[in-house]
Amino acid sequence: MGPGRAGLDTTRQGTQDGGRVAWRGRVQSDSRHLMDEYTFTENFNNQGRPSKTYLCYEVERLDGDATIPLDEYKGFVRNKGLDQPEKPCHAELYFLGKIRSWNLDRNQHYRLTCFISWSPCYDCAQKLTTFLKENRHISLHILASRIYTNNHFGCHQSGLCELQAAGARITIMTFEDFKHCWETFVDHKGKPFQPWEGLNVKSQALCAELQAILKTQQN
Repeated sequence: MGPGRAGLDTTRQGTQDGGRVAWRGRVQSDSRHLMDEYTFTENFNNQGRPSKTYLCYEVERLDGDATIPLDEYKGFVRNKGLDQPEKPCHAELYFLGKIRSWNLDRNQHYRLTCFISWSPCYDCAQKLTTFLKENRHISLHILASRIYTNNHFGCHQSGLCELQAAGARITIMTFEDFKHCWETFVDHKGKPFQPWEGLNVKSQALCAELQAILKTQQN
């Protein structure tokens, strides 16, 4: 099994929600729902292969050509693992539960933007696909730091293709996306985002890989 997306095993440990970040025995709270710098860098660095999955999210209401940010629906979650008393759960499924709890007005249109450290596995992609089909008033844009390639739940390529066919936009995070996450979801204490070595090269390679996956499946 590859790291980061090892399904419901111990490689995806812990549960995080909003601004409560448990890390090496510490619990940090922040009313703005921010993660600490180390957590962001370790999990979103596209050169690495972390064993956890983090998902940052923000919501906008669409009003004609205008977009209205809904800051009350902004934050981050991570997967729940076997080391937790709750049932193990991937970050995407935990996020779906949060979306449903918001009861977004079906007479309005919304755009969900998710920045995720690993692209969805096959099982999560299918559940996201079902959600989009059942909630036509919601659109989804997923930006992934890296591509998950473990086939434990099935073919990840077909899962991503089905998700795209349901209307989701799936892309790879670029420098600007990492910078946006740093400024929006990280307790950076005023420090500017410092890209790691090889960020752009890796991002471009992953973008080509994702495009090949989606094109191959469509053909």
